[in-house]
This record gives sequence, C-alpha cells and structure tokens, in this order.
Amino acid sequence: MQYLESGSTDPAFNLALEQYVFDTLAQNDEFFMLWQNRDAVIVGLHQNTIEEVNRGFLEKNGIPAVRRLSGGGAVFHDLGNLNFTFITREPNPETIDFDRSCRPIAEALKSMGVEVVFHGRNDMTIDGRKFSGNARYYKDKKLMHHGTMLFDTDFEKMAEALRVPDDKLVSKGIKSVRSRVTNIREHLPEDMAMAEFWDLIRKYIAGNMPLYPLSSQERGAVDVIRRERYGTWEWNYGLSPKFSIEKRRRIENFGAIRLSMSVENGKIAAFATDGDYFGTKTCRDVAAALMGVKLEKDALLAALHGLVLSLYYEGLTADDLVRLILE
Repeated sequence: MQYLESGSTDPAFNLALEQYVFDTLAQNDEFFMLWQNRDAVIVGLHQNTIEEVNRGFLEKNGIPAVRRLSGGGAVFHDLGNLNFTFITREPNPETIDFDRSCRPIAEALKSMGVEVVFHGRNDMTIDGRKFSGNARYYKDKKLMHHGTMLFDTDFEKMAEALRVPDDKLVSKGIKSVRSRVTNIREHLPEDMAMAEFWDLIRKYIAGNMPLYPLSSQERGAVDVIRRERYGTWEWNYGLSPKFSIEKRRRIENFGAIRLSMSVENGKIAAFATDGDYFGTKTCRDVAAALMGVKLEKDALLAALHGLVLSLYYEGLTADDLVRLILE
C-alpha cells in the first residue's frame, strides 16, 4: 500500500483524484490517502442534491455542492475536517465491512487517548456523538472506502449549509440522516492543531508506506476528470432523481404565493403558481419559458429575460422569482 496526498483543497479536484487513483493507479497497488476540502457539501451518489442543501446559503458563501461516487448521505467539509481514503483490492464483496476499514483510524485515535465506538452501519462516535461518517464504492473487484474526521469543524456553518427549507418535497432520492456530532479536538487529553493531528494520523497509519508522488501528467489527467465530471452542474445537480416540490411563502409588499414544480434530470418539467398576489396575466407564459431550464441561477434568469414579470407578479423581480425557485 502507498500513501498519497493531493496537495489541493478543491473538492471537485479531490473527488476526481479519488476516481483517478481508483480507476488507474490502483490497477497495480493499493492506496491510503489523507486530504482536505475547503468549505463544501459532498452528496451521495443516489441523493437529490436540492433536497440536501441550503442553496441560498451555499450561493451566498460561495460553497459548492459536489456529488461523489459512493452512496450514503450528504456531509459538510471544511478545513477543520480531515478526510481519509483506502483503495484496496477486494475480490469478494461479501466480506467487505465498514469496521475493517475504519479500525486503523480508531486505533490511531486510541493512541492519542481518544476512545472510539463503531455505531450503526457506517459511523464512528465518541461519547455517543458522531465524528466520522463513512461511505464506499465497489467496482471491478476494488473497494474505495472514504470517511470524514471532524477535528475542529465549524458546526454553525455545517448546520446552515445542510438546513433545507421545510417545503413539501416528494423525491426518490436517498435522504440523509442527521446525527449529533462532535469534534475530535474536544476529547484530546492534550490540545493540538490540525497540522499536528494530520501528522500523527499519517505517521500511525502510513508510517512505513512509500509516498506516491503525483506527476504533472497525472495531475493533468485528474484535471480532465474534474472538468468533465465533478466540476459540472450535470453531475452535481442534474443527476438528481425526478422530484416534485411545493413551496409556500409570504413576501413583504407582494403577498402570499404557492409554487408547485416538477423537476427531472435537474430541469423544470412542470411549473405553476397561485396566491393572493396581484398580476394581470396568469403564470402560463412563465411556465412555458421555464420548461426544460436547468435549476441554476443564470439559466433561469436568461429564460425569464424576455418576460415583463410585473404583468404576472406585481412587485416581484426576476431575481426574486429565481430565489424563490432555488431556495
């Protein structure tokens, strides 16, 4: 097994790197990786991204949502969190279990004086609170197991990023289960910074492993995967399963509005509004303009550009309507 670090905090690049290591480098060897992402929400393969994130908060703070290859629930990443990945050859999928891949992490933390308990199907906890969520991807007799280690994460930002408005939403996506969480740093007998924690984890697990140096050519190959998959709206949002949503809002100086919408492949398939607002025209033209449009701010604004929106929603701007659709 070899040890690899990405040297990047770009979530799209790091997920592309995992895929490149799994698809290409792991043909001949096994790998252990430690890596970090700047602020991001990472959603599971089978999830409806829109159902998992607070779009308004993410947009305001420049936080991306990126879909990963593995299943499981949505997680928030920041620089107070350290991620780990094991990529191994597993000829028999029936023998795979989360405990085996998580145990090196648990043993490393025990060496620092922190007792870890495995909980449920894919969590590690300290004193009954979750600090690590784990997921896996299996293909061609190879296993990718990756997980988080909440060391000093900003829980207020996490709560905002994953706080979804209480709208009526019907989806076939796999929903996340929220758990009580904790930071490892709170439980250490002696305080340390992230750099020291990272170094201790690396030394405990990868101390005898050779370091795999990524060449410029390999980084270029990772960049292609990033650009063509993990950096695209089609992968991160468009892959979401078909869903319908109903929102009710009261907007000052406008009135009450109910928005009903169906979305397929991340694009609007049906749209209607009603309420006690004023307007001389029905929403039929608005619905026609929005058919087949991506749930993405610039695309929605472009679709509405030719309409005099005040004729349909007196006192509501195109920005207001797009914000209502997305948030």
